[in-house]
Amino acid sequence: MQGNRVITIGREFGSSGREIGEKLAETLGINFYDKELIALASKESGLCPEVFEKQDEKPVNSFFYSLVMDTHGMGQPISGYMDVPLNQKVFLAQFDTIQKLAKKESCVIVGRCADYALASFPNVTSVFICGNMEDKVNRVAETFHMAKDKAMDLIAKTDKKRANYYNYYSNKKWGSAGSYDLCLNSTLTGVDGAVHIILEFLKAKDKENSAK
Repeated sequence: MQGNRVITIGREFGSSGREIGEKLAETLGINFYDKELIALASKESGLCPEVFEKQDEKPVNSFFYSLVMDTHGMGQPISGYMDVPLNQKVFLAQFDTIQKLAKKESCVIVGRCADYALASFPNVTSVFICGNMEDKVNRVAETFHMAKDKAMDLIAKTDKKRANYYNYYSNKKWGSAGSYDLCLNSTLTGVDGAVHIILEFLKAKDKENSAK
């Protein structure tokens, strides 16, 4: 196995993606990062956590993004972008934080185009968690104490935001099987079943790689 092991998890809202990621990390004995990335990126970039909360997983203007990424590719630090819009700074700060984490340790990272940020890293496995709508609506309604029609609306809006963000930054399609190493329906597997399947997938991947 080359480098630290990192599992990235994309997820539909209400599909238990976060819970699956947490249990997977616990089983593997590695750290789990979701909202935790906000605190780390805030500390390293000097931007306050509230800024990350507000701008988290939101797409940006394409012209400024191209300009910033061209500069960033040459090693320009985040703090040097004095004229860059705030949401670009947030994305780049999280991008840097994700890469630093992967260099430092094995971990599970949820959302935020982590699979794209780590595309050049040798030991990354990308997973997408989906679920049947009825199951997701029931879970969201119960979790947030809201009516089912409100839960369905929240799911649609949240997934649209996540898809726009992912599609914009990664040049891949959010939720499409071709964008990930493994896609799972948590309605069919349950949380524990999903964790088990991911673990077996990692074993099979390791075996295949060692045979090459």
